[in-house]
Amino acid sequence: MALLQIAEPGMSTAPHQHRLAVGIDLGTTNSLVATVRSGIPEVLSDEDGRQLLPSVVRYLANGNANIGHKAQAHQTTDPKNTVVSVKRFMGRGLKDIAHAENLPYDFVDGDREGGHGMVQIRTVAGIKSPVETSAQILATLRQRAEDSLGDELVGAVITVPAYFDDAQRQATKDAAQLAGINVLRLLSEPTAAAIAYGLDHAKEGVYAVYDLGGGTFDISILKLSKGVFEVLSTGGDSALGGDDFDHRLFCWIMEQAKLAPLSHQDTATLMVKARQAKEQLSTNDETTIEAILKSGELVQVTITAHTFAEITRHLVGKTMNAIRKAMRDADVSVEDVDGVVMVGGATRMPHVRRAVSEFFHTIPHANIDPDKVVALGAAIQANLLAGNRAEGDDWLLLDVTPLSLGIETMGGLVEKIIPRNSTIPCARAQEFTTFKDGQTALAVHVVQGERELVSDCRSLARFELRGIPPMAAGAARIRVTYQVDADGLLSVAARETRSGVEASITVKPSYGLGDDEVARMLQDSYSSAQGDMQMRALREEQVEAERILLATQSALESDADLLGVAEQAALAGLVQGVRDAVQGSNDTSIEPGVRQDALHAAVQALAKGTEEFAARRMDKSVRKALAGKSLDEV
Repeated sequence: MALLQIAEPGMSTAPHQHRLAVGIDLGTTNSLVATVRSGIPEVLSDEDGRQLLPSVVRYLANGNANIGHKAQAHQTTDPKNTVVSVKRFMGRGLKDIAHAENLPYDFVDGDREGGHGMVQIRTVAGIKSPVETSAQILATLRQRAEDSLGDELVGAVITVPAYFDDAQRQATKDAAQLAGINVLRLLSEPTAAAIAYGLDHAKEGVYAVYDLGGGTFDISILKLSKGVFEVLSTGGDSALGGDDFDHRLFCWIMEQAKLAPLSHQDTATLMVKARQAKEQLSTNDETTIEAILKSGELVQVTITAHTFAEITRHLVGKTMNAIRKAMRDADVSVEDVDGVVMVGGATRMPHVRRAVSEFFHTIPHANIDPDKVVALGAAIQANLLAGNRAEGDDWLLLDVTPLSLGIETMGGLVEKIIPRNSTIPCARAQEFTTFKDGQTALAVHVVQGERELVSDCRSLARFELRGIPPMAAGAARIRVTYQVDADGLLSVAARETRSGVEASITVKPSYGLGDDEVARMLQDSYSSAQGDMQMRALREEQVEAERILLATQSALESDADLLGVAEQAALAGLVQGVRDAVQGSNDTSIEPGVRQDALHAAVQALAKGTEEFAARRMDKSVRKALAGKSLDEV
């Protein structure tokens, strides 16, 4: 039925004045789409009145696919072609997938199949990437929204875990584009939840958002004040979620029933039973797990809520460790936190809520359905970004980048340009220079991580700035600018300020990344801080040694005649001493500090030994410049 646009006298009568936008929570277990109607955010339902869309896609031999509930029904009967928890594969390489040996899929190395490193899955409908599978889920949600709202969408805000790195965010954006969705913003899930709570309940103060979903865990510390949502810090684990609780319960069932390795179909059956048991234990003290395997063997075990809490205690402990780090980064104590918001279906587990309550000494907020709160917050943000700003909607959203972004400098060192937990969108610039005389090009290596050496960080992109006018080493002024947009995606530009030559790149990283790499980077930065600083000091000394060797060699080639034979021999000895010290500085059996001291002593000896030579060269240059000129001309 057609809709009529009605306006009050004096108001614009242009049709579709209210621009249609939605918020989408692309979840590991379930996905949702929400919008704002008459100023109230609401989750949209399908034709059967169901709001949750299982994030499941089943591929068929004819090339078609079932999505959602229809696909979920075949999870145990056709596990190889029924893809579940695809969010855990987004932006991941084959070697990065946890529990890969227990998954029923026929994985394909993405590098060999043109997937840029991201894992692929072989199905009866062909090889499929996580981006393709996610796109089909997103397209289903887009169609649901357009059917419900009666028109095409201008765009959507899609939520991602706060700890998603560049590769995972880019993969999500690619999936949305493939689904025909205009992405207004990629929004961190904890921030979306804060929007839903902050705007609905006019909250102010410091809040912790504890988001335990099906495949990821995020903790964000936010400050809500007078319409400003400021993310103070974020942390978590992109490889920890409700699926891991299911897997631990699956292993417990295997142990109790003394089962041998199972077929893919039996594994899928028991995983479904484990998930159902987990959900039962959220409201019951015990439950019985019953399953008939393909061999006809009957599995029947009973588990109590207490036992389930004990066998998953280490998983809850991981979330507590992430909370401590995030609070340390935000420089807040438990006493500073005014409230805790629980997000994600996995937070329904009583022992999870109990652990959070005991840590913060307060009862967490859970009055908005934890499955829906992220989508509702995303819908509010989408409504504003589409231009539907109502009176009183004057608020500012300040998110942060989870990892530092830097550039490689001489010696394989990292110079951080945008520190982690910097508010985004943001832009930072820093000046660099050339290392050699006459250098006409500069290689820019963009890295991400918290360590001091490039080898310990993640490479994001490389590009070259060419056409630099030949100058003496150190004379060029190259300004490198990093820009992180509101989606957390990075672009880098380099410009030689004197000539105006410039080059730039939008960072679209390879998808082959370690699943726990982000968390590992942060942990390593703490545990290896002292060693990193020693190695950095050593590398800086090595770079200085190379610089002085090059400078000395260049000076000798042009002005060796200024030195006597004995002086040249003495200088050659000092040069050889630096070269020997450089070689010795690579001996890893010696402590970095000892190597640095030895190298520093050799460099200082050469610097002192060339002082007289440098003075003579200066005199020569002055005489040459003044030759044939009168005093008045000078």
